[in-house]
Amino acid sequence: MTKKTTSESVDYLAYLLRFWREEEAVSWRATIEDPHTGEKRSFAAPEDVWDFLQNQLFDSSAQE
Repeated sequence: MTKKTTSESVDYLAYLLRFWREEEAVSWRATIEDPHTGEKRSFAAPEDVWDFLQNQLFDSSAQE
């Protein structure tokens, strides 16, 4: 979501996370919005959200 350069330190990440499902029989869907940029990402399954968040944390840790 947020572009990071190698010289940029990331000490704070914030996202607006929404979950919903159209019907009880279908799986949960999600969107994540970066409140700083307004950029949104959509996910078809909760597992994809967790993967995205872990990648964001590991990517920002590697930048420090």
